[in-house]
Amino acid sequence: MSTTIQQLRELLSPPGDTIQETIDMMGMTQAELAERMGRPKEKVNDVIKGREPISTSTAFQLEKVLGIPASFWLNREKEYRKELFELDEQAFYESCIGWLQNFPLLQMKKLEWLPATREKAVLVEAMLKFFGVARPEEWSRIYVHEEVSVAFRVSLANTQNPHAVSAWLRRGELQAKRLNVPEFDKKRFREQLFTIKELAYEMPADFANQLQQMCAECGVAVVYTPNLPKAPISGATRWFHNKPIIQMSGRFKTDDHFWFTFFHEAGHIILHGKKDIFLENLEGTEIDQEKEDEANLFASKMLINPMALKAILNSFPLHDQAILNVADMFEIPPGVIVGRLQHMGHLTYKEFNTLKRKINLFN
Repeated sequence: MSTTIQQLRELLSPPGDTIQETIDMMGMTQAELAERMGRPKEKVNDVIKGREPISTSTAFQLEKVLGIPASFWLNREKEYRKELFELDEQAFYESCIGWLQNFPLLQMKKLEWLPATREKAVLVEAMLKFFGVARPEEWSRIYVHEEVSVAFRVSLANTQNPHAVSAWLRRGELQAKRLNVPEFDKKRFREQLFTIKELAYEMPADFANQLQQMCAECGVAVVYTPNLPKAPISGATRWFHNKPIIQMSGRFKTDDHFWFTFFHEAGHIILHGKKDIFLENLEGTEIDQEKEDEANLFASKMLINPMALKAILNSFPLHDQAILNVADMFEIPPGVIVGRLQHMGHLTYKEFNTLKRKINLFN
């Protein structure tokens, strides 16, 4: 607690000061007051010193003995406790400033996740409310150290910046809460993925909104959350309050990365359990490589089936039109074909990139 706050606490006048002044004017001792109230002397002294609050029964006893209405004593007590609480809150917020400053505050304010103020106490309170926790200790237990937390089954302790990563994930949870999503229907979601594949090929201007709506119909919340500094996540999947969430950052701004990330996350939902959380492209978290490989294979087959892949490989030597022909034949985004061939080593990462569609989720 800072010296200033300690001094302000000492300057506060508890209701007991008024009691003491009143009995002094009446020529009454604390012992006599206690006797007239029918209370132990020690208890009355605790009230006068502010160690014990004035209860309703005490207020009415004081009214009878001192002739001052009980409402006066209750209001005096209420105001004192309010002022005391505000000073304690101020001291608490000051103690949280070190924790607060680890977050990317400028970007969070720019994105309007936090109020645009420099007042540290206001920002501490806003950050605690953002995470839905009472103290930084609860934030730490949920997001950093507790791998088996009810709300969050992964430890961020070894990531480059657990503060930024946790803020990005929390924003996704808050976004998902606002979506009207029914109970998850696994069968319907699996079937819907084929319609979503058509959406990927057609790529209308509002594809992101359509994707969100298609998934919501199946009980899956898809949210788009801008990256924060030191939180280089391309996507994440987890269950939150019994709702599957696919959270995408748009970190890679081409359609091949976007759609592979989406179908990869969808694969986690279809193939894996509710207790897992998957963070893509984030160093410092434990990776279940078997499950990641399964999700990769799921995404690969959804986007380019074996027959289409064979037709692509038979089209070498490649040129733009050859890729476009195969893309139209199998209704696959040309950029997805290019991305796959680059990943397989058949193309360099500089070739045919003009066939990839640019994506910016946050225009």
